Amino acid sequence: MNIKYVKIEVLLPEEYIETIRKQLNEIGALTIGKYDNVISFSYVKGYWRPLADSKPFQGNAGEISFGTECKMEFRCLYNKVDEVVSIIKNTHPYEEPIINMIPLLNDSFSSL
Repeated sequence: MNIKYVKIEVLLPEEYIETIRKQLNEIGALTIGKYDNVISFSYVKGYWRPLADSKPFQGNAGEISFGTECKMEFRCLYNKVDEVVSIIKNTHPYEEPIINMIPLLNDSFSSL
């Protein structure tokens, strides 16, 4: 199966969305048809515990934290994935950013 597009989900603090959006748009990763800068985001809540050797953006090593962050989502061409991941990792404030890539099969069905 030939994958043309992926959906990318990134968990991050809201204040980083605009910076990452601008950088991704500059490389053409957020263009769909006659639109660019196409992303969506929602607020999510979660738990985490930084381990002893971590350098947490928020929270303290050994303590369970709870908080709100954002899930930014967008569709991009599969051939842009390496550039997209590089931009996110270079800008994202977390030591271990969560970046989910989901292959999209929309182009595989003639009825869509």
